[in-house]
Amino acid sequence: MTAGAPPQTQFSIGVMVSGGGTSLQNLIDRIANGRLAGVRVAVVIASRDGIAAIDRARKAGIPIEVVRPGDSADVDSFSLAIRVVAERHGVRLLVQGGWLCYWRPGPSWEGRVINIHPALLPEFGGRGYYGRNVHSAVLAAGRALTGATVHLVDDQYDHGQIVLQRTCPVQPEDSPESLAERVFTVECELLPRAIELARDGRLPIFPVRR
Repeated sequence: MTAGAPPQTQFSIGVMVSGGGTSLQNLIDRIANGRLAGVRVAVVIASRDGIAAIDRARKAGIPIEVVRPGDSADVDSFSLAIRVVAERHGVRLLVQGGWLCYWRPGPSWEGRVINIHPALLPEFGGRGYYGRNVHSAVLAAGRALTGATVHLVDDQYDHGQIVLQRTCPVQPEDSPESLAERVFTVECELLPRAIELARDGRLPIFPVRR
């Protein structure tokens, strides 16, 4: 083994990002402090240039690949480009952490892509439900509880099988911003736990590869 290379027993993930990369930073920090053991981020896949998530990845020494939807002729070719990057970096699990672009994992990645969503799916999910839009909708609906969901990614927005959910309260004085902070605290616990399940071969329909 080359000096400095990660142990072969490590579980390699790719993190897909479209913005600030706060979920990515949470994973980086947990891996660094040992709270997410046996896992390494093999690549960060960004959907556009100039986002803070790229700076976070660069600072952590993680390879970065920018795969822009506009560089592909259609969804199929965009999806293929993502899969090619993931396979080139030896990724076992793709993690959508603030990824906002539609793509199709396809049969070869079935059960090997997860997404973190800032609400209790199936409510407040689907096209257009991301970030502030989700929290504004939760407040407008007068919900007393919200939370976060990790689900498997399929060919529909926020549709795949739910892996984990956790709730948190909605306070009467909440704004979308204050609610987002509380939900993000939940996300910071939920997403690493889902990755641990994948690492251990315990995700629903996740193919165990030894």
